[in-house]
Amino acid sequence: MTSKALMPFQFSSFAKIGLVTFTLIITGCGGGGGSSPAPYVPPAGGSGSDSDWVAGQYDDWRETSMRNICESPRTTGGYSDTQGTVTDENNWLRSYSNDTYLWYSELPDIDPSTISSTEVYFDRMKTDGLSPTGNAKDQFHYSQNTEEYNQYYSGVSAGYGVRFFIIESSRPRKIIVGYNEPNGPAANNSLSRGAEIISVDGEAIIDSNDVDTLNAALFPETVGEAHTFVVRDLNATEDRSFTMTSAQTTTVPVKNTATFDVAGTKVGYLTFNSHIKPAETQLIEAISQLQANNIQELVLDMRYNGGGYLTIAAELGYMVAGSVSEGEVFDALTFNDKYTVRDPINNNILEPSRFSSSAAGFDAPTNPTPAGTTLPGLGLARVFILASGGTASASEALINGLRGVDVEVILIGEATRGKPYGWYALDNCGITYSTIQFKGSNAKGFGDYSDGFIPVVSADLSGAEITGCQVADDLSHALGDANEARLAAALGYIETGSCPTDTASAWNAKSGNAKPHPLSAVTGRLIQPELGTVVR
Repeated sequence: MTSKALMPFQFSSFAKIGLVTFTLIITGCGGGGGSSPAPYVPPAGGSGSDSDWVAGQYDDWRETSMRNICESPRTTGGYSDTQGTVTDENNWLRSYSNDTYLWYSELPDIDPSTISSTEVYFDRMKTDGLSPTGNAKDQFHYSQNTEEYNQYYSGVSAGYGVRFFIIESSRPRKIIVGYNEPNGPAANNSLSRGAEIISVDGEAIIDSNDVDTLNAALFPETVGEAHTFVVRDLNATEDRSFTMTSAQTTTVPVKNTATFDVAGTKVGYLTFNSHIKPAETQLIEAISQLQANNIQELVLDMRYNGGGYLTIAAELGYMVAGSVSEGEVFDALTFNDKYTVRDPINNNILEPSRFSSSAAGFDAPTNPTPAGTTLPGLGLARVFILASGGTASASEALINGLRGVDVEVILIGEATRGKPYGWYALDNCGITYSTIQFKGSNAKGFGDYSDGFIPVVSADLSGAEITGCQVADDLSHALGDANEARLAAALGYIETGSCPTDTASAWNAKSGNAKPHPLSAVTGRLIQPELGTVVR
């Protein structure tokens, strides 16, 4: 059995893939967001169990008598599914969670036959504990249809190829375009950053009561769905209308590679939106271009990067730091007390991931990079990272890993998401389950950033505080535009050594701080179950 360890991945609005665990993105009134499952109440008069459940006794989830025993067995794709029931699937989830979950001792022991939904049962298999600051310890419990999961992490999904920011999810609602993907339906209809969605299929975004129509149009479930949009483009004085049809769209995780001259200093920039397979080749090409331009400073724009393959983060870490980092610890994993020597999925000896000068060789859709390809190395002593609450998981591991080898990270934007945890995503009966199994730490043993890395202007830094500037997101300029507020702040810091005095962008002065809706942020997505590669 092989599997990839994962860390949470940012939810993207390119498709409705990430909505498996939520019912609505837009709400009628009273605010948006998914709801927590109701507390478990045992059945009255005994369990009525048909699962042979005995409290405190668990079977081995690895056994063929437990795995892939399914209510609806798959008959294609080479899977070994056999006929079973929801109780069989829940029984596997119970044993799997008790064995591998980082906080397994805090899980309830629920009779698998008393819950008739694997989704609901899985939702129960997480801790209700709180962090020292009062936040939920586990905010990343996640499951998804396996086919959609595998497709997404290869960079292909059904939708429009657009990231929507739901600034207000309840009336009066407000939805703004964050960015689009090249050659997708959104780009082909010139739906770009800063545009406001006025209505969809005749329903006004601001106050419609028909949330089903809104969600169906904004997040189509299949290819070929046609929906009518009315939008107000950035700086436009009139609305325009068009019909947009959902399609298979390809994510381009690395964009906008550029070099700026800042008072004689050459500054490289790139937008990096996700640690998915195609990113390996694209990052190598972008960093090679910047290296050829002899850059002296680097700005990595990861404000919308929710994570992905940890191996890609380690590769990028080497490309930033260069040879001084080679072989050093990038991210060391700690599992629960049952697994102190070997990991729980592949039974491999626990070894930290390390900075490496060669590529892993991911099977990207185009221009795959062969394993062992020598990576470019910039050899920088510091890096500027543009961040937000959507910066998470593998992106935070990059920040932490670089700090572990004494590369200075200067953070521009907002505090990151706070996800030092990860897991091996594993399929059972067509659903890929992502349950927290480990915590990561850098070469100095630091991994306590569950409330995110925080940019502060202070000489007295501690813990997850990082030198930086708090700057609001600026949807009134394109990503990579030197006048965009966060990039402008980084360029200004390089020139002056300090944060700008006015960090409010023109957009924010007019419309408030634009930020991803909670359902558009990190949902705990991980990586494909193969190859044994750690992903976050």
